[in-house]
Amino acid sequence: MNAQPPLKKPIWTTTPTLEALEASGRDTLVSYVGIEFLEVGDDFLRARMPVDKRTIQPAGILHGGASVVLAETLGSIGANLCLREPGKAGVGLDINANHIRSVREGWVYGTARPQHLGSSTQVWEIRIEDEQGRLVCISRLTMAIINRPGS
Repeated sequence: MNAQPPLKKPIWTTTPTLEALEASGRDTLVSYVGIEFLEVGDDFLRARMPVDKRTIQPAGILHGGASVVLAETLGSIGANLCLREPGKAGVGLDINANHIRSVREGWVYGTARPQHLGSSTQVWEIRIEDEQGRLVCISRLTMAIINRPGS
């Protein structure tokens, strides 16, 4: 007999709507490159980004820096949505990205999940895939949890 695994408790201390996520990126790099938020799960965030004139390099393929923008956007937002202490903020400390496959057009989809949610650091893994579900980039983002300026 196979027992069903227990349901995961959501990690979020604040669960925003997709509309609130979109509004938070308005008039920023997030909106400039066309990132669209798609889903907030119990332990993940998902968004997509177009592969177009805003996000390609001169060779006509997705710019690695654009992939990093998508990764850091998802991981940073995720980190700040699951802070356990008031007066804290999550800020990027380190990010790495391995670019696996090139993309010339369409959309790429990023999914961010935490690997570690500590009181002083968080580590997030962000997988970016093409429209066929093939891995384009895998990124790891380390967030420092600091006192919110002005707190």
